Formats: sequence, C-alpha cells, structure tokens
Amino acid sequence: MGLARTIESVESQPHYPRHISSGRELFDQGAITSDVFHHKYPGSGIESDPYVVSWLPNDPRDPVHYTASKKIIITIIVSITTLCIALAGTVYPGSAGDIMEEFQVSTEVTTLGLSLFTFGFACGPFFWAPLSEFIGRQYPFITSMSSMVAALAGCAGARNIETLLVLRFLAGTAGSSMLTNAGGIISDIFETKHRGIALNLFAIGPLIAPNIGSFIGGFLTMRAGWRWVAGFLAILCGFWCLLMAFTVPETYGPVLLRRRAMRLSQITGEVYQSKLDVEGDGVLPLKRMLAIALVRPWILLFREPIVFVLSIYMAIIFGSEFLMIAALPIVYQQGRGWNPGVGGLAFLGMTVGMIFAVFYTIMDDARYRRLVQKYEGHVPPEARLPLVMVSAICLPVGFFWFAWTNSPSIHWMASIAALVPLGGGIALLYFGVVTYLFDAYTIYGASALAANSILRSVLSAVFPLFTSSMYDALGIHWASSIPAFFALACVPFPFILYRYGHIIRKRCPYSAKSELYMQKLRETARE
Repeated sequence: MGLARTIESVESQPHYPRHISSGRELFDQGAITSDVFHHKYPGSGIESDPYVVSWLPNDPRDPVHYTASKKIIITIIVSITTLCIALAGTVYPGSAGDIMEEFQVSTEVTTLGLSLFTFGFACGPFFWAPLSEFIGRQYPFITSMSSMVAALAGCAGARNIETLLVLRFLAGTAGSSMLTNAGGIISDIFETKHRGIALNLFAIGPLIAPNIGSFIGGFLTMRAGWRWVAGFLAILCGFWCLLMAFTVPETYGPVLLRRRAMRLSQITGEVYQSKLDVEGDGVLPLKRMLAIALVRPWILLFREPIVFVLSIYMAIIFGSEFLMIAALPIVYQQGRGWNPGVGGLAFLGMTVGMIFAVFYTIMDDARYRRLVQKYEGHVPPEARLPLVMVSAICLPVGFFWFAWTNSPSIHWMASIAALVPLGGGIALLYFGVVTYLFDAYTIYGASALAANSILRSVLSAVFPLFTSSMYDALGIHWASSIPAFFALACVPFPFILYRYGHIIRKRCPYSAKSELYMQKLRETARE
C-alpha cells in the first residue's frame, strides 16, 4: 500500500482522538480519528493514483453504525418535523372560510392557498433532493426549514390575498426538502433489514397530516382566527427546525467520505479521494454539480420505467386523496350542516385506517426478515411490493364504498367507515413505494423520491381546484366515484412490477449503477 510518510513525519502530526464527540460530529463533517489518520489506504497519494478512502471496519462515523438509541432519536425527530411541515399545508382548508371573508375572494381563489403550497412540494424536490446527494442532507434541511419558517411567519401578517398565496407557495417549496431528504436520512442510518419499519414510521406523519390538519385548522380558526393558525405553524416548525439542527448530524455516506478525503489531503499534502469519486467522475465543479442536481429527477422520471410507473400510480391516488380533502367539507358541512371543527373530524376515519396500516407493516416485517435470512441480507427490492398489492385492493373498495354511502339519508357512520380501507390503502401504497424506491436506487434514493413526488404533488395541487365544480355538476355519488374508477384502473401496476421488476431494473441505468455501488461496498466491508 506504500504510504509516503516516514515515522518522523507521522510523529510531527497533531494527535487525533480515538472517538468523535457528538458536538464535533454535528458541526465538523470531515472530523477524523487517529484510526482514520493512520489507516493504510490503497493507492500512492498522487493525482493519477490517489489514496482511496472508504469506511473502516466498524467505522464510528458510518451512520449505519450509530447506536440503536441514536437511530431511534433521529427517526423520531425527523418524523415529527416532517409531520409539522405537512400540517402547514393541510391545516389551511380549516381557515378557508375566514380567509374568504377577510379578503372578499371566491372559493376557487382561496383554494389556491392549498394548491400552491402543494405545487411548491412539486417544485422544491427538483433542487433539494439531488442537491442533498452532492452536499449532503444537513445543510439543505437547515436552509430550507429556516426559509419555510420565515414564509409561514409572513403568512400570519399578510395584508392581501396575493401576498398570502405567494408566501404559501414559497413555504411549500422550502418545506418540500424534508419530504424527500428526511427519507434519505432514515435510509442512510438503517440497514436494509431494518429500513422498512423505520421508513414506514417516518411516512405516517405526512400521511395523517391531511386528516388531523383539517380539524385542527377548523377548531383553531373558530377560536383564534386564521392569522393565529399561521403563526402557530411558524412557531411549531421553527421549534422542530432548531431541534433538528442541533441533534441530527450529516448522514449521507458518500459526502462524509468525500469530506474525510479532503481533510486528509489538507493535513498530509497528499491526494485522497473517496471510493465513489475515484470510480465515478471525481469531484465535480460546482456549476456542473448544480446542473446535474436540477436534471437528475427528470431523467429518473422519464428514463427509468420503474420510477415513471410508480409516479403515475401515486400521482393518481394522492391527487384523489386531496380531492377527498376538498370533498369532505361538501359532503359533511354543506350536505349535513356540520361546523368546520366537527366536519374536520370526518378525516379521523382515514387516520384509523392509516394506524391499522402501520400495524400491518409491523406484522409484515416478519415476512421480510425471513427473506433477509434467505437471501443473506441482499433482498430484491420487489420484496417490498406486497404492501402495494394489498393497497391496490383496498383503495377502490374504499372509494366506491364512500361514493355510495355519503348521502345525508344514510347514517354518517357508513361513509366514515369507508374511509378506513381508503386511509389504510393510501398508507400501504406510500410505505411500499418509498421503501421500494430506496432499495432499488439507494445512493440516488432522494432523487428517485423527488421524481416520484413531482407528479404526485402536481395532481394533488390540481385536483382540489375542480372538486367543487365537479360535485355541483355530477352530485356527491358519481363525483366521488371518479377517483374510485382511477384506483380500479391502477390495480394491475404493483402485480406487474412484482413479477417483472427485477428484469426491468437491469435495464434502468441508475438502478443498475446503484446496485453495483452497493455490491462494491459489501465487498469492501468483507475485506
């Protein structure tokens, strides 16, 4: 391995600790220990043959080797922060009546506050998700969360509807960082066999937010007014932003190794590069890095069939969910005369279904663990799809059930009960797709999730805009049946991917490259 250091030069170097403190781990991404400094790396330390930096055996800075308690704390903080961001979008409908009255605008214009926030969720991942794969997770989430808090605070003081709508869009664009990068953080710190449960627990936050947000917004608006609702959201998100900034370190392995290589190069004057940079294109210039960051989600969306199909599927289902968010006030407040607070409680039916889905995924994890043993830890990503297959059955059942039991002449419990399989199906779909994409794309997981969220967020923004007109034209039964027919048409998708996904992935350049990288990491770990 021939290191170009003499004993004297090594002794002249400062001493490094054997362990990295929590504070240093949080604020110094390139922190090294004595073991890292004295390790014999392959290479010659010159430009044409740099020392190749990879994780050491049981490397304490490798996020996968964090203690179980640390992983749990990070997962909880990241999950609650993501829930707060999702609430910032879904609390808004409960305030719509007060906003219409104060600014003297129509229902359609007011609904833009929800749609533009959701549209921001579609725009933001273009930048935040791939950026996190170049500079890591930590800096993007601190920047984006701070921007979102500022925009939400501005909403509380908005003096006209134009200002409110623009700030809602900016808040959604900034907050979208957590919807993609938070999943990346959890994927970074858990091995494949534990990743499914962790990602599912994280995902429950943004899933239940539309349900609990509606009645929270309704009751808060009735008591304090819509400006206090916006202020409350700014304070809530600000608190969790600060907590996350001071508790969650950088977790993206390729960036940590790149920082380590740069630090070793600075200390020794020799050339070190991370394993990924040596085998790839090296350290890219900032301009090219940003260009790739903006383009990669689009490439994954339109050139990776797996990402495209799952994005279409999730876009249809989540667009239908947001259509339901706009439809339930029509069904229960206009049709049955419920007030905004009580009307928001109707969403608890979906929440119950999502809780059932969480318990189902925990039970299903036993099946996945058996597969981990069978495949010696290298389980095909398609093993995540049975959750999506169950979802494909639950969704049309729930939609049709609701569509034909939501008449005021039928007891309200019948239609609320229909929301249970609907909520469970939505949750299982999200759990299965997120874990499948991260297993199939690993180092490109954040970009894959960003690509997936593009169409999903666009349809989630558009569907509520025509909900009122559609229900006026078709009536509550047939209007509610339209998403049911959409869900029915999508039933074959997960079954086809389960059967042929392994063949399709081999023809997907990014998925194949990701698999090759993970294979090399496993080989390095065995060595």
